[in-house]
Amino acid sequence: MNADAALADLAARVGAALQARGLLLATAESCTGGGIAQAVTAIAGSSLWFERGFVTYSNDAKVELLGVSGATLARHGAVSAATVGEMARGALERSPAHVAIAVSGIAGPDGGSPDKPVGTVWLAWCRRGGVPRVQPFRFAGDRAAVRRQAVVAALEGVLDELAVA
Repeated sequence: MNADAALADLAARVGAALQARGLLLATAESCTGGGIAQAVTAIAGSSLWFERGFVTYSNDAKVELLGVSGATLARHGAVSAATVGEMARGALERSPAHVAIAVSGIAGPDGGSPDKPVGTVWLAWCRRGGVPRVQPFRFAGDRAAVRRQAVVAALEGVLDELAVA
């Protein structure tokens, strides 16, 4: 199975799991630039389980659209557990969705630091009324590879989130 077919299969499995539970998904994306939303909306019938996506690439967008605290961004940075947790909660607060995915990272080729090298990505998954589950990743490859791996990890995380429901 090629990479595109594998991603489509994963997105379809996420959709089937959400639909079977009567749940809606929202995304809050930074480094993936809407890639998660694109993967899920490529699936026919996704309007039954995908509610909306927020592309909040800048810090100002994270604050304005998702309610991320400026203090959180100043203290922890955009690529952090605290920020993606607030992004996930904000996506749920600003939509009727039941499940949210949030992502922020450094896809490269520039922008890395010794503490947060290129390929550092934080993901968060949250259910309405719940506490975000946050996980760091270190992906290898060029910008496109880091972004694709982040999309795959985000979708796999939704399946994990729903498996414990």
